[in-house]
Amino acid sequence: MTTPPPLSASGCPMLHGAAFAAQPQATYDQLRSQGPVGWAEIAPTVHALVVTQHRAAVTLLNDTRTYSKDSRRWAALANGEVPGDSPVLGMMAWRPSVLYTDDQEHARLRWAMDDCIARISPHWLREITQRSALTLIARIIGDGQADIMSDFADILPMLVFAELLGCPPEKSTRMVRACQDLISAGPEAAQGAADFAGLLYELIQIRRAQPGQDLTSWMINHAAALTDEEALNQLFCAVGAGIIPAAACTAWTLHLLLRDDDYAGNLAAGTLTVRRALEKALWQRPPMANFSVHFARHDTYLHGAYVQAGTPVLISHAAANTDPALPDDLGYDNRSHLAWSAGPHRCPAISQATTIVQTGVETVLDQLWDMELTSTDPEPLLRHGPFHQCPQTMPVRFRPKSQDRLPTAALAGGSS
Repeated sequence: MTTPPPLSASGCPMLHGAAFAAQPQATYDQLRSQGPVGWAEIAPTVHALVVTQHRAAVTLLNDTRTYSKDSRRWAALANGEVPGDSPVLGMMAWRPSVLYTDDQEHARLRWAMDDCIARISPHWLREITQRSALTLIARIIGDGQADIMSDFADILPMLVFAELLGCPPEKSTRMVRACQDLISAGPEAAQGAADFAGLLYELIQIRRAQPGQDLTSWMINHAAALTDEEALNQLFCAVGAGIIPAAACTAWTLHLLLRDDDYAGNLAAGTLTVRRALEKALWQRPPMANFSVHFARHDTYLHGAYVQAGTPVLISHAAANTDPALPDDLGYDNRSHLAWSAGPHRCPAISQATTIVQTGVETVLDQLWDMELTSTDPEPLLRHGPFHQCPQTMPVRFRPKSQDRLPTAALAGGSS
């Protein structure tokens, strides 16, 4: 019999640490015992309410009259009860971006975000993703083994976003390091957020002087007339909310295709199999496991659970997607999952994120067609932290191949 994960000193389930990384579903079961909403420790001494019921999550995400995204309402933070170096602040502290605003201000910033994302050509995005994927594959193709998480899935979306932003190649390495620190579970998260913001400020100054066909230029010149601070934080949101989820989704899709017999035996079927595996991964392993932070504007109840104003309320996309109350025959092709959240703050770049993941997975499977997982563990250990759901490692092996078999035209001009 598996030992339940330990509780915090205050008696709450813990959405952080080694025990949570090893047994996330057991922790969600502990939370469900409290009802549709339960208390959890999301970092040492930092507590939040977490919604685990799918129906309650949908209610909250669409109720903008009762719930706000403005984390300046966070009572414990305002009262100095949250440590200044807490790893959750990089993702939860207020910024003037679409992620933390409501009502008319949210509408203005969402207008700019939606417009800029819509200008990304699907053909251009596929070309960037394939070229970036081939660049990464070239580094490992002759070795016969790799950690497909750190060598491929982690880096691919960073290279893609660097190009979408118009980031000069010499700054790409800094972006990768800052983004990885940003979503970590340690004290480096705050430094990662600061480093990433500094890099975006430099990029904005470059693109003000030399506009181009890129997200940065479009954002700072949008009709919404964003200030430099607003543009910086809009880009911070777009990249921070895009890179790690795309990396995790790439890894989980590959894991299904390589491990699950329903998919592994049908890879010759091509893109349909990849897309179906991706949809199943979004249900079973939503990349942002616990996020969509809201704050009640006043004391209220959510499906019978008391919610005090000023308390952070997280949506557990992972727990909601595996809610025992969902119909057994719902099917993975049904897209009512909450991997992309819901309501007015639903992810604005679903098709773009899907393109990155699907193109990356198809490219690596095409080039490393005999790749197989080397670990026999059916469930990879997760990285520590409350927000993301991402494997620590994913070691694979394949027959070593020559770089000569890679498409040279696609490799030309690849990001470094």
